[in-house]
Formats: sequence, C-alpha cells, structure tokens
Amino acid sequence: MEYSTLEKKNCVVVALKGNLMGGPASADFQAMVKDQIEKGETNLIGDLSEVDFMNSSGLGVLISSLISLRKEGGDFKLCSATDRIKSLLKVSKLFTVFDMYETLDEAIAAYQD
Repeated sequence: MEYSTLEKKNCVVVALKGNLMGGPASADFQAMVKDQIEKGETNLIGDLSEVDFMNSSGLGVLISSLISLRKEGGDFKLCSATDRIKSLLKVSKLFTVFDMYETLDEAIAAYQD
C-alpha cells in the first residue's frame, strides 16, 4: 500500500494506492494519522480510487483510523471506492460506519457543512 496526502480547504485527503492489507505499510499509515492528529488535522478523507484489493487487516486499518480521528472530534470519510471495494464494505457492513461519497469533491464539500 502506498499513500500520499494533500491538504484541501478544511481537511486532508489521503490518496491510497495498491493493496490495503495491513503489515508494515499499515504501521506507516497509522503513524501518519497520528501525526495529522498532533498537527490538529482531524478531518481526513480516504480516496480509495486506486485501491486494488483490501482484506480484513486493511479494513482494520481504516476502522482504527476512524476511531482515532473521532476520539479527537474529527472524522474519516471515504470516497471514490471501486465496485470491488464497495462490495467489500457492504458485505462487512462498514458502509454504515463510514461516511462514503462517490467523488472526492462530494467528500470535501461534506466537511464544509
């Protein structure tokens, strides 16, 4: 899993790429989330448009991030999931836990409400 961050208006976009499966890359991701919280950036968006595969460990990474951000009064919204990833989120019932948006622009706009 690779990721990059980009500050947008009143949130941080985290563009995820590749396979989200836990392991060493997930530790780096969790450290990045912690750094964002320490900087006072608690509104994140996970752009899933380039995520090819996600397993239960990958889901755990997303859930852990969501919990950490909500504890600090923020949120972790998801956007642009492929059909494969949407299906996984539906089967796992996590689409009821995360705020999900079809596009990045919609997710950014949701933080402006």
